[in-house]
Amino acid sequence: MNLSETIVPKSDQLNADDLIAGPVTVTIREVTRGNAEQPVDVQLVEYPGRAYRPSKSMRRVMVSAWGPEAANYAGRRLTLYRNPDIKFGSEKVGGIEISHMSHIDKPLTVALTATRGKRRTFTVQPLPAAAPQRDWLAELEQKRGNVAELNKLGHEAKAAGAPANIMAALTAAFNEAKAAQS
Repeated sequence: MNLSETIVPKSDQLNADDLIAGPVTVTIREVTRGNAEQPVDVQLVEYPGRAYRPSKSMRRVMVSAWGPEAANYAGRRLTLYRNPDIKFGSEKVGGIEISHMSHIDKPLTVALTATRGKRRTFTVQPLPAAAPQRDWLAELEQKRGNVAELNKLGHEAKAAGAPANIMAALTAAFNEAKAAQS
């Protein structure tokens, strides 16, 4: 049993705690305007309804790598990881950072503000081209109600390392189909 499916928070955003089980590589669906506190919502293919809200430092990395026009980011990919050393004020709370990015051909090093008056270098690695992404949720809808097909799809998604929210949706659909057979 994969316990990562049981610890997914109910939230409208991707949180550092979502990445306790390890890094995830995601595909950007679109970038939209957020609110005053979190001005950027990066909508992700793998996490429908849950945005990645990059910190100012990570937005600076994205602009350094890809330029300022967010409309060009759709289809690009990021590997996100939880950095437990990120602070909020003086307390270490952990946060999300980018380790790899598509559409760069060599490592990119950016000088970022660490604290007032202090800078640190941050390096992001190139992300190799990906195999075409499967739309697990679309496949789930096509197979809804078919226990055998949902079971097969669930095993394929697990083997491919599908995110916890996708696995949870597949499990729920499988359980519904199984209950309907009874």
